[in-house]
Amino acid sequence: MKQEHKLFKGKILGILSGGGDTPAINSSIEYIRNRASMLGYKVYGIRHGWKGLLGDGDIVDLSNQPYDGRYGGTALRSSRTNPFPTEKHPESRVPEILQNLKRYKIDVLVTIGGDDTNGAAKRLYETEGISVIGFPKTIDNDLRTRTMHSFEGKKIEAVLCPGFPSAVQGIAEFSARLRTTAESHSRIIVLEIMGRNAGWLTGGAFYGGAEMSLIPEFEMTQARKSFFFERVEEEYMRSSKKSLIIAVSEGVRWYNDETGKVEKVYASSEVDEYGHPRFGGISGIISSDITKKLGIEARSQITGYYARSGECRYFDRRLTAALADKVADLLIREDYGRMPVLNKIVKIGELEEFNTSSIDMGQIGNRQLQNDYYNINEFNFTPAYMDFLSYIMEPLHTIDFNYDFP
Repeated sequence: MKQEHKLFKGKILGILSGGGDTPAINSSIEYIRNRASMLGYKVYGIRHGWKGLLGDGDIVDLSNQPYDGRYGGTALRSSRTNPFPTEKHPESRVPEILQNLKRYKIDVLVTIGGDDTNGAAKRLYETEGISVIGFPKTIDNDLRTRTMHSFEGKKIEAVLCPGFPSAVQGIAEFSARLRTTAESHSRIIVLEIMGRNAGWLTGGAFYGGAEMSLIPEFEMTQARKSFFFERVEEEYMRSSKKSLIIAVSEGVRWYNDETGKVEKVYASSEVDEYGHPRFGGISGIISSDITKKLGIEARSQITGYYARSGECRYFDRRLTAALADKVADLLIREDYGRMPVLNKIVKIGELEEFNTSSIDMGQIGNRQLQNDYYNINEFNFTPAYMDFLSYIMEPLHTIDFNYDFP
């Protein structure tokens, strides 16, 4: 029998984005909106994450609006608001969330975020029966997606989240550009890259030409610190142009000679509503220690928000489209409390719904960089990790000054 109306005509779907921005959030919003609209949903955008469902609400109608998903960041804005009781906000704001979902007649909520944003959504689904679908987002690439990577006959559980492909491409390009200034001054440059608990993004600098790297997964004890200095000196002296780029994650734990402890470096002692402090400055400490210990001029360079910024790259566009197709599948089957993920690492042409699946939002968690991807004794990334990135990366435009004066 002919269907007179679209399947979900008269229903409303809300989209919000929370946590740190990425280049792929607008792309995710655009594709989710388009898929939901085809199913008959009216689509609302909730501004500033969970904060947009507090008070009187901050809601916009996206149904018939132009939306440019190529533009990075999130036009819906973001925040680190936690609706559940925290040390900063002991009172529960869940009743406000429920009141506004009812006020705006939102039937289904799609939350674009990491473990914090989607964790709150999952909790609302379990305790309040809210119909939610999570959507992955992080440049750190540490949200467990159970995406398998095949390398030389071995299957490795990797991670692939929207936002990471664009960010890692940018870090690779940044590292490649830095080469000329390192060579000009015969310097060691310590390049600091976002990554609170995982070193996935730091590997982009290695892809771009960095010779050594440090990641949060392996703490730098006093013994490892001494061994690291030995390796740095060897690499520097072996370099024909007497230069070196060392990529370090912001969350690296570094042995402090004064306190005798392995410590993280914080830019601020203040924490957000999910209890996360702000990192920053480890590159300055490491470069200073290199100069003191080895007598080699070293400088620090913090990439900061560079990785989060800019346009959504083509791989991310295809990835968000494929995952939005899976969202449509979940909506049709009314299968809530789940998050779409990519089944396996594939080339860009295979980023289609048939290579996706979904996982229970309660099983998301975090996934640090696999041991298969990092050589702990060489302080660098393995061929397996380079193969992983080869599926994602666009060709790098690099140049080299090949002439060495006699």
